[in-house]
Amino acid sequence: MFEARFQTFDDSSEPAASAGRVAALRAELKRRGLDGFVVPRADRQQNEYLPASEERLAWLTGFTGSAGSAIVLLDRAVLFVDGRYTVQVKSQTNSAVFAIEHLVDCPPDHWLEKNLTSGAKIGFDPWLHTTESAEKLKSACAKAGATLVALDDNPIDASWDKRPAPPHGPVILRDIKLAGESAADKLRLVRVELVRLRADALIVSDPQNVAWTFNIRGSDVAHTPLALAFASIPRDGRPRLYVEPVKLTNEVRHALEEIADIRNPADLTADLAQFKDKSVWLDSASAAAALTLEVSAKGGKPARGADPITLMKAVKNNAEIAGARAAHLRDGAALTRFLAWFDQEAPSGQLTEIGAVEALETFRRDTGLLRDVSFPTISGSGPNGAIVHYRVTKDSNRVIGNNELFLIDSGAQYEDGTTDVTRTVAVGQPSEEMRDRFTRVLKGHIAIATAVFPEGTSGAQLDSLARVPLWQAGLDFDHGTGHGVGSYLSVHEGPQRISKLGTTPLKRGMILSNEPGYYKTNAYGIRIENLLLVIAAPSPDGAEKVLNAFETLTLEPIDRRLIDTRLLTGKERLWLDGYHARVRDALRPLLDAATQGWLDAATRPL
Repeated sequence: MFEARFQTFDDSSEPAASAGRVAALRAELKRRGLDGFVVPRADRQQNEYLPASEERLAWLTGFTGSAGSAIVLLDRAVLFVDGRYTVQVKSQTNSAVFAIEHLVDCPPDHWLEKNLTSGAKIGFDPWLHTTESAEKLKSACAKAGATLVALDDNPIDASWDKRPAPPHGPVILRDIKLAGESAADKLRLVRVELVRLRADALIVSDPQNVAWTFNIRGSDVAHTPLALAFASIPRDGRPRLYVEPVKLTNEVRHALEEIADIRNPADLTADLAQFKDKSVWLDSASAAAALTLEVSAKGGKPARGADPITLMKAVKNNAEIAGARAAHLRDGAALTRFLAWFDQEAPSGQLTEIGAVEALETFRRDTGLLRDVSFPTISGSGPNGAIVHYRVTKDSNRVIGNNELFLIDSGAQYEDGTTDVTRTVAVGQPSEEMRDRFTRVLKGHIAIATAVFPEGTSGAQLDSLARVPLWQAGLDFDHGTGHGVGSYLSVHEGPQRISKLGTTPLKRGMILSNEPGYYKTNAYGIRIENLLLVIAAPSPDGAEKVLNAFETLTLEPIDRRLIDTRLLTGKERLWLDGYHARVRDALRPLLDAATQGWLDAATRPL
């Protein structure tokens, strides 16, 4: 009945091939006079999702997780992954080839310091590491008496047979009705920031920032509508946009040439000579170490810090906010159709995790406006729901059983907005423990949704509000409470976030997720996620501070069957009943009669 178009469910790992591939890499390292090589999971712009042509870590090791790194020496090899992937890595990699280390507890630089021999030469590709990352590696090698060597090309590519071709998806222009501001106006704002930073030019290395500034989108990576491109923006003079010519139609090229010179990406390093004796600002989060080296080699003065475009992009304008509201209304109707269908199908004992993903994607496609899912759907039943970043595969797929919880975390890319929503639903009869934990997560969710806070408050200052109900029972969750979200861009957008590390002040117009959770290993997982918009809060008489609050954008019922009303305060009950009334009023006109009936029951007052 259903078929997913945007997602696959294979691990696509090749652990059996890794021995031969590592042997070929070692032969290449010997030929170059190197004793080892560092292999991050990265491309030239530090994207979250990589084109297939940049998946060197997966090709070499078999490991397909979203974060990791490897070090290959002539006599041993080690793979670094974080706690999300301790189970996955064992099934995907050859333990006879790779030892496994924890990416956080023993990062690559620490391992190098402890394991290198004096005089060793360790190669790295400076295009795949930020300057900060390269400096850590260099320091670690120096402490061991070794040398870190920047290479002109990647030695893995010498033996990567049948390497996929680089992506060449077409660049499209973003309608000004959706963008809300012209590219020319945005460029003027960037130049104002360059004056403030006392920089002569900005190299835009983050393709999300390129997309926002020039009002373009593309299809070079999965789930995020990016064209892989760079830009240089001088304080005085004409910007340059570095993008493969094959990606541009005549119409798009003509429009872009009105505001910038179009250059081939291969021209970027040579063009840096125009900034001789000038201060060149580089984004510390996405600019490759190679850019710092090239700016210096061309006589420029590299300066590193946050790309000012990142914060500009995070504060949505009126058109982007209107698009977000429209996208969430549309998406809420699609997800409601799915949940109504799920309530009918799951009790049969025939529905699988993959079946649920395929069905939800179909309901979203039926809107006629879905461009992609915004990330691979997390569809976890029972114990799989306790794996925070679980991704179902054909091997892990399980039937959704009776008397257990089902967690589905999903999102969509529409041209007017990006969505991300998580719901945890009961199948059969939930236990009292499940209802207790769910209600504590809900209380934390409501605490964030109803927060009123002074201008300048950071996400770190709000994060504990989501945890107090769990803390009171000796419980917690190990991920942040919320991340920023883009406007038909990345579903994980900085710099704003609600977490212990979220130091950026929250500004009106920012969109963030609100997603506290609880996870009982090998049993069940719970997460409730809505997206929020930072808005102005009414100021009470005598207020000495400008106050902000949140508007909840997501429109979707929260499972009443999992709520222990004895744990809710009167204000919390009022919030939930009010939210459900708003959901019902907004979505009912978009649904068929049967789904309307389901929604009425799902949103009735407590």
